[in-house]
Amino acid sequence: MIPPQRRIDYLPFNDRPVIRWPNGARLAFWVVPNVEYYEYVPPAGTSGMRRGHDNPDFPAPNVPVMVRRDYGNRVGFWRMLKAMDKFGIRCTVNINLALLHHFPEQRDAMVERGWDFCCHGMYNTRSAPKGMSVDQQRRFVTESIALLAQQTGKRLKGFNVLGRATEELPDILAEHGIIYHADYFHDDQPTPINVSRGKLVSIPYGAEINDSVLTSRNRPWESDTLFEMAKDAFDRLYAEGERSGMVLCLPLHPWCSGYPYRIRYLERIFDYVMSHDGVWQTTADEIAEHYIAHHYDAVLAHIARRRAAQPPRPATG
Repeated sequence: MIPPQRRIDYLPFNDRPVIRWPNGARLAFWVVPNVEYYEYVPPAGTSGMRRGHDNPDFPAPNVPVMVRRDYGNRVGFWRMLKAMDKFGIRCTVNINLALLHHFPEQRDAMVERGWDFCCHGMYNTRSAPKGMSVDQQRRFVTESIALLAQQTGKRLKGFNVLGRATEELPDILAEHGIIYHADYFHDDQPTPINVSRGKLVSIPYGAEINDSVLTSRNRPWESDTLFEMAKDAFDRLYAEGERSGMVLCLPLHPWCSGYPYRIRYLERIFDYVMSHDGVWQTTADEIAEHYIAHHYDAVLAHIARRRAAQPPRPATG
């Protein structure tokens, strides 16, 4: 296993190889609906939620939390789907894989549109893979790959499990042919993740321009907050992308942006971004595949040259 401190090499923005996206695009724009399944009462001992499930101070069922997510699946998802169809947005779904079985209507709608899928765990009310042994994590990854293939016919290529990630998970993902990990917020371009074997890429995920983050912080975004944040980020990344291709990630949640009084701000984001030339509206699968095929080896070679040119660092610990 790779030591945790060696997972991602430091590569300053002012000293890295140029990235070129297909057709000379300045910006790769990937949209990430988090389509999640919250259990009314999770099995005992399975929940890693900080509030509302197996927390003795707020035991399950946590009705206020659960019903908001239920609204997202009943109504918000379908309202967002219309907005995405209107602007031709092809998504990467951050999926709780159990939802594919529980809500086949949503599964079929996503498959029909050719969307790609990123594993967001099995249920959003369970902590796996955190707390599992290495062998259990391997089984979790293989079972996730098999479930997505069985339900959608697609190959699973990415994971985003955030606080449920483990020290060993990147190595395990690469061992099983997963090509990207979207758990890191550390860059505006893809970067290699060091693994024991294979190739694994960090794809930029939206830590701030994220409707769930705004909701959880109770920020006043019911006006134009999300739109203005996305527009400002796009403008800067688009300008920087003239030199080297950048990435804008827009994570969304049907229980946040799918309400009738918020959906028009999402439509404004899509309208603004897609009105520009030089935007590659794509999926995380395609970003990772392009990066690995055209840039991954060059970036590793550049990192090795930088390391060789630097004086030895003092020992720590």
